Amino acid sequence: MQIPTSTTPPRVDPASRKRRLGLRHWGVCMLLASLSASALAGASSSAAAQDHEPARRHTISYDRYSLKIDGRRIYVWSGSFHYWRLPSPSLWTDVFQKMKAAGYNTVEIYFNWAYHSPRKGRYDFSGIRDVDRVLDDAQKAGLYVIARPGPYINAETDAGGFPDWLIAVKGRARSPAPDYTAAYKEWLTRIDRILARHQLTNGTGSVILYQVENEFYDNSPAGRRYMRDIEQKARADGITVPLVGNHNGSFEHGVGAIDIPGYDDYPLGFDCSRPQQWSELYDYTRERRALTHAPLFFPEYQGGSFDPWGGPGYAKCRQLTGPAFERVYYEAMMASGSTMQNFYMTYGGINWGWLASPGVYTSYDYAAPIDAARRLTAKYDQQKLLGYFTRAVQPLTQTDRMAAKSPDNPALRLDARINPVDDTQFYILRHADARSTAADSTHLWLDLGRGDRSSAAAPDRYTRIPQQAGTALRIDGRDSKILLADYHFGGQNLLYSTSDWMTNLSQGKRDIAVIYGRRGEDGETVFTYRAKPSVQVLSGKVVTAWDATRGQLRLNYTHEGLTRVLIQSGQHSLLLLIGDDQTAERFWKLDTQSGAVLVRGPYLVRTASLAAAPAVPRTIELTGDTDKATTVEVFAPADVHEFTWNGHPVHAETTPSGSLLGQLDGPQPVTLPQLTDWKYQPGAPEIQPSFDDSHWPAANRKSSNNPNWNGHLPILNSDDYGFHHGNVWYRGHFTATGREQGVILAASPGTHQGNHGRFTVWLNGRYLGDYPSGASYFGFDPADLKVGKDNVLSVLVGNMGHNQDGSGDDLFKQPRGLESATLLGASPTIKWKIQGDRGGEVPADPVRGPMNNGGLYGERMGWSLPGYPDQGWTAATMPRTTSTPGVDWYRITFTLDVPVGQDVPVGLKISDDPSRHYRALIFINGWQVGRYINATGPQRVFNLPAGLLNPHGRNTIAIADWNTGTRGGLGKVSLVTLGNYRSALHVRLVPAPGYRELFASPAGAASGKTSAHPPKH
Repeated sequence: MQIPTSTTPPRVDPASRKRRLGLRHWGVCMLLASLSASALAGASSSAAAQDHEPARRHTISYDRYSLKIDGRRIYVWSGSFHYWRLPSPSLWTDVFQKMKAAGYNTVEIYFNWAYHSPRKGRYDFSGIRDVDRVLDDAQKAGLYVIARPGPYINAETDAGGFPDWLIAVKGRARSPAPDYTAAYKEWLTRIDRILARHQLTNGTGSVILYQVENEFYDNSPAGRRYMRDIEQKARADGITVPLVGNHNGSFEHGVGAIDIPGYDDYPLGFDCSRPQQWSELYDYTRERRALTHAPLFFPEYQGGSFDPWGGPGYAKCRQLTGPAFERVYYEAMMASGSTMQNFYMTYGGINWGWLASPGVYTSYDYAAPIDAARRLTAKYDQQKLLGYFTRAVQPLTQTDRMAAKSPDNPALRLDARINPVDDTQFYILRHADARSTAADSTHLWLDLGRGDRSSAAAPDRYTRIPQQAGTALRIDGRDSKILLADYHFGGQNLLYSTSDWMTNLSQGKRDIAVIYGRRGEDGETVFTYRAKPSVQVLSGKVVTAWDATRGQLRLNYTHEGLTRVLIQSGQHSLLLLIGDDQTAERFWKLDTQSGAVLVRGPYLVRTASLAAAPAVPRTIELTGDTDKATTVEVFAPADVHEFTWNGHPVHAETTPSGSLLGQLDGPQPVTLPQLTDWKYQPGAPEIQPSFDDSHWPAANRKSSNNPNWNGHLPILNSDDYGFHHGNVWYRGHFTATGREQGVILAASPGTHQGNHGRFTVWLNGRYLGDYPSGASYFGFDPADLKVGKDNVLSVLVGNMGHNQDGSGDDLFKQPRGLESATLLGASPTIKWKIQGDRGGEVPADPVRGPMNNGGLYGERMGWSLPGYPDQGWTAATMPRTTSTPGVDWYRITFTLDVPVGQDVPVGLKISDDPSRHYRALIFINGWQVGRYINATGPQRVFNLPAGLLNPHGRNTIAIADWNTGTRGGLGKVSLVTLGNYRSALHVRLVPAPGYRELFASPAGAASGKTSAHPPKH
């Protein structure tokens, strides 16, 4: 596929001039939109691209209107995607193709420092962390890339993307502190090396922009030096594309200024509990006016919302930020003159393992257009309608504000913009109060003449629309329309349309346009011709009127289903396709080596390939997905008479519209196995005083670099001992005097706006209680004390993740685990031992990495892995209840047999009474894909990504169940289908070690019995 711009040859930007950090005309590289797929593939990453002819270099430039590629303007329509939240590389292509099919031309990617660096000096860019592959896949899908390497990324992820070994660095992060500087430069050296070889400016990739830091607002001299140092580092590392920011204008001028400033905006916030409550729309006219050198850029505009532990769930977030929000707010940004919009997120994914910061749970669905199960939502459909518009209507890339006559209904607002070169006009109509739920009608007066439009023109220069008597424009509550006027495309001249414009394309002397509107609403479209054209209504109802004096053809209709009109004028024809919203959503426009094609009908069209003429016969090769048996219609050049779908010929008939019509099969039904043959094993031997912890590290440190250390000795913070992720066990030994009454324990599991953190305490095997976070008193029963002997406090502390560092105040260094312990009644010395994930900063599992596992006994023993010998475990039936606090493990192996050629997203569902208090970790084939808190929620269905899940063979589910009270257990566990598609997608399993590979010497654990020591590795 190709990155589209146009067939126009590159031209030199006359406005180019020297700026800071070199020329404003970044004279090394970028692709024309018209480059073929082979040319784009020729810019592939890695050294292989250098084995053939030299890569063609391209230029990236910009002015106050837009970004330019080889001198040609583009509208950047971009979406955010985190490869590290989708640990199945085969699925990266799936997401990229879905983005491209929706009209996106760019993907914005955070590169997560922590994900690649388990400890200082060690970096991993292989397997699920293969950044070269990520960038290659984006390029192959035809997407530009905005690279965001941080060093800090925020993103609701653990420590905001800072590696947890950075907690031991004394200097303040996000500052010029020497030790922090040395650390982040270590990261940038490695990630910049990869990004540089994927730059469009080198002709070897599609990276077009590089973001410096993230939401950094420190304007102090130190903050400015920090920004300047990162910029200089990027340039020294070979970054030649423009440097951008999302600092809301903080670094537009002066030391540390970036090239293109950006503004992040989440106008509806993140409270999804009130999905009907909108905020007023902020007008960026002032910011647009002040930007004299760069486009108005939104690196993050609200694409959805995260949802916190105990939140209302992503269905509510999707309702809050649904299609109506997208229409009103995104079109308002167009009205302000923005030509660079990125939506956060377009695909969110999952916080697998311990990726999440404390505030969010496993799903990072984000109410995005593509949901966490990779399904296309109604938000995707609306994004596609707008995305196609930005791709098709090139004049939108260069507009000035234009004076407009107010609507005759004061409840409505009209913004107007005009292209100063070709006079194309854009009228954005919405309610004056974007929050309004009223339905209002109006007539408009459009200035459709040529000439000066810098001020209100005389009344006789305006055309009243709609012209048809008895009709008016209707704006329902929370709706918006873009009226396109004075627009030339192909051989056509549009005077105006009250319908929304989706797309247009030309195939020889035939032009095709797709327009749409709300079902049941009237529409009016007017074209101009030198002579009266012939008009044929192929389907639907259209009233036509020809005005010979003005040379205008007026069409009036109602948006209902699909209406087709064929207009013939001389040698040129226009096929006008008029639909309602739902009809338009099923159109797909794809670029091929010999021009664009239009497809209608399937759930998804991924790619199209059409050999250039004069190849005979000419066949379009299409790939895509169907969710049911469906009709497919292909609008192709006249010399094309056949097409294939996913490699198979489709019998096609030619329609009166000149299109090819065929039938596609849907997917076969899929039945998932019932999960009934569970096995169970107790999994917290650390509770018992007899447990041998002699090999555990002693928690006895007396000093720390952590600025958030509370001063208590010994230091108990788990990060100081290299245990950064997951649950951590502490065992405190003391010789009892008999006067001990209890203990005050303070712990920091990591809690954000809630009490979903947890730590649980036992004395000599007797349960004392649990607490969310902070300090709590746990009383002793004198009968439980062993006077004059060793007594053991066993404490299990959860780690909900490290805080983010949005304010640059080292908050991410807040301690995790126990913070202090004080015995009451007597004060013998407590000698603490600590045990976390088996590898600490040296992950025992090199594929899944250090964020996959925590410190539970079963995790350390390999109970979560496929191939573990669990024959000696006890049979169990779900749901299961228990009154014993502690940790239990459950395992089951099952076989899937999904038909070949189908994509079936699968989820694991837990159903239970929320009054029961337990939390669970869910593993599929050794991958931790779910953290579940029964009493908190809201997530009860967990995605099992294909590639981690084997759709054509054996799979193992392991669940670690932490019962935090006397009413615990585990609810009913079942598999659910989250979709079923006949698909062109091919998924490969992610190679990952099982039990035998990671535990070469299975002595002790192989029997399935609890053991004091983990097997040697």
